[in-house]
Amino acid sequence: MAPGGVPLPRPRPTIGFDGPTVARTLCEFLGEHLQRPPTVGNILSIIVAGALAALGGTAIAVALRPIRAARRAEQLARIQRDFHRQREQLEAKFIDRAAATGKPRGLMWTKVAFDDDVIYVRDRRNRSLKALVAIEVSFEAVEGGGMEEVEAVSNVRAATAEFSYDGTRWCTAGRVYFNLAPSAAVKYLSADLELVAEEHAAART
Repeated sequence: MAPGGVPLPRPRPTIGFDGPTVARTLCEFLGEHLQRPPTVGNILSIIVAGALAALGGTAIAVALRPIRAARRAEQLARIQRDFHRQREQLEAKFIDRAAATGKPRGLMWTKVAFDDDVIYVRDRRNRSLKALVAIEVSFEAVEGGGMEEVEAVSNVRAATAEFSYDGTRWCTAGRVYFNLAPSAAVKYLSADLELVAEEHAAART
């Protein structure tokens, strides 16, 4: 009450139109009407309220879609930057681990040339992210390995190197797809891999 006994006007309540407020209001409305004896009016009110709730939920989902897409794009860009920061070490680890597998049999890895372009894919089963890079591999025959007399040993072989992101960092198990470029590997393994992004070196410079 103001000085002099004049009552002050009561503040008018504010009405929020955010998603949680709308949903809470509709739930209270439905709860109130469900407790009443069923009448045509009550049933129509419930139907209308349910339709409004569905429309409200759809509208919120549509409104949030661009935000979620932007967050996913930002996260992918950060993961891609991490890959390039670690790339030199990752390539060295790949060579060590691929050579340690003993494949191809009777051959020793001597040189690996990595392409600058990268294709990012996602594993359809566990949703993990992978990076595929084209490589050219040179070999020498291992003494006593039965490949010394094979002329094709000296041929440079095209292949694809695979790197994996475990959710916190990039790593490699030395997995390689011989005779397949990255784009061809994605098509060949389309049941297991889905394309996420193609990154070309020319676009980064």
